[in-house]
Amino acid sequence: MKNVRATVQGRIGYVALIMFAVLVVLTIRYAYLQVIQGDALAQRMRDQSGYEFRIQSLRGAILDRNGKELAVSNMTKSLFIDPNHVYESHDPAAIAADIAPVIGLTEQEILDDIAVGGGFVWVKRQLEHEEYEAVRAVIREKGYSDCLGFQNEAKRYYPNDALAANVLGFVGTEDRGLDGVEQALDPLLKGEVREERLTVDGQRRPILDSIFFGRRTYLGDYCKTVVLTIDSTIQFMVEQELDRAMAENNPASITAIVMDPKTGEILAMASRPSYNPNRFWEYPQDNWKNRAVSFIYEPGSTFKAIVAGAALQEGIVTPNQVFFDPGYVMVSGRRIQNWSNESYGAVTFTDIVKNSLNTGFAQVGLSLGAEKLMHYTRLFGFGEITGIDLPGEEEGLLFKPEDMRDSDIATTAIGQSIAVTPLQLVTAMSAIANGGTLMRPHIVRTIKNPDGSVYEERSPQPIRETLQRTVNRTLIGLLEQVVATGGGAKAGVKGYRIAGKTGTAQKIRLDSSGYMEGRYIASFCGFAPVEDPIFTVLVMIDDPSGGNFYGGQIAAPVASRIFAQLLRYAHVEPSSNPFTRTEEVEEQPQDRGDKEKRMEAAATPPEGKALVPDFTGLSLREAARLAEQRGLFFESEGTGAAVSQSLSVNDIVEQGTHIKVYFTPT
Repeated sequence: MKNVRATVQGRIGYVALIMFAVLVVLTIRYAYLQVIQGDALAQRMRDQSGYEFRIQSLRGAILDRNGKELAVSNMTKSLFIDPNHVYESHDPAAIAADIAPVIGLTEQEILDDIAVGGGFVWVKRQLEHEEYEAVRAVIREKGYSDCLGFQNEAKRYYPNDALAANVLGFVGTEDRGLDGVEQALDPLLKGEVREERLTVDGQRRPILDSIFFGRRTYLGDYCKTVVLTIDSTIQFMVEQELDRAMAENNPASITAIVMDPKTGEILAMASRPSYNPNRFWEYPQDNWKNRAVSFIYEPGSTFKAIVAGAALQEGIVTPNQVFFDPGYVMVSGRRIQNWSNESYGAVTFTDIVKNSLNTGFAQVGLSLGAEKLMHYTRLFGFGEITGIDLPGEEEGLLFKPEDMRDSDIATTAIGQSIAVTPLQLVTAMSAIANGGTLMRPHIVRTIKNPDGSVYEERSPQPIRETLQRTVNRTLIGLLEQVVATGGGAKAGVKGYRIAGKTGTAQKIRLDSSGYMEGRYIASFCGFAPVEDPIFTVLVMIDDPSGGNFYGGQIAAPVASRIFAQLLRYAHVEPSSNPFTRTEEVEEQPQDRGDKEKRMEAAATPPEGKALVPDFTGLSLREAARLAEQRGLFFESEGTGAAVSQSLSVNDIVEQGTHIKVYFTPT
């Protein structure tokens, strides 16, 4: 009995030992599969049982200030292929031949996709609806459902095609904004992405909860809606006029901006040439550029509005102060002449502004000096970016006061030797229009959450005061005369009071110093109605080739047509107190010469400076008296009448400078 029991116990022990050994082997095997091969086996299982997808919510919409859609997104189908199943069950060449014609690709392109291998390769993303229907029909007819499939992806649409294209920008693959507002606010507009898995059976058909995959909607937490300050109606008006100006003047480009001067809101911003963001890849990349913020240029005479304001504020000039315009002046060896190459003789500062006389502004600039001139230039926002929600903004180019020679001061005062952006200029003019407050320009009004609540609201933001109110009113009066009776007359609209300044500047050589011969930038910047300005308009025409190139001839008429439409659109009634010209006292012809001589004698040169007169033909006594009047130290050689002099006529020099005049007997 004992032997039987011992035998049984021994057998049980053996069985237990065997079971323990098997358990150890299974444990080691399990650990090997889980620890060493776990990731690879898990991936193999996922590949065999389904697909993993990255899905995203729709990109947030962009609306104009009135709620009209400027950019929206819809879900589209993107086609992918599973190369592994192609090789298992199908002929790659047959699939390429069946699919390529309906999606606009070559057979080789599809064969290249298949050759990549693996379980997932994109064939074509964001199919048009007709392409999707055609591919789906082929899949059903040929039985390609096990190797071809679709994934939902968001596609951006711009319902107004090219309207405000340079402002909006466009979106590339992966729902990424690549230009304009789309790029600047991409983190807020972009749809939220998450992972999703589609479980399928051996025939690649959805099973379990994946049956309902196609019915799921995903709103996301981002994809915010952006409401711009742009008014699409005003934008359309402006772009129509730019198209007309392109046809009339055949320029390299045109830029226009409409701003609300009281708030800094951009109501319209347009450039030509432009593009259609729905097909942005079909256009040259230069067309994508928003010249309003990324193009710098010499503003020319439009900048004189700032110089005039600075001179009035500093008490250097008054509207009726008399200057002598000799037609040109020489400053540090540089000749500065009027646009007309004419001399206007004795003129008031009002006439200098109205007729945009370079000689007068050169003298005013020298009176201001480098420090004050650049102080006011920066005070009005030049030389720094505005911070608007648009990519690629330039800050412009300004002198450091300590580096400026007299010729630099004089040329800056007439709008040369500095570079600004159109946005900076229209912002500065808006500061004059609203009474002297520089406002931060902005193009985004409101940002809303997906549920419609307000995420952020942009309110008007004053930056600083520029000019005293009384000085600013005087400056507005001068700018109004530019349009009413001066060089900007073609910007006027009958029945309305408009103020502004024209400009014509030579284009700078990009590859070297100096200017391009016969190449100009014509512009006009102004505001209306003067009684209560609600629109500031800038028109800049780059390199016109239609014959005329002066701002008053080609940019002012464009601004006039824009103003006319804007004022009607805003239901602004014609002025009940239209601008009237100051009464002019009729002069007798015989008195005119004596008066001009008296005015010339009373003309005020820049402080500390002297304008070299022409001594030719004067007697020794007359020449000495004239030199004394101009603050020059007079030396003579010879007797009789003056025939030459050591300093050139119309040179602007320091008072007390020696001048030698040569005389010969008559």
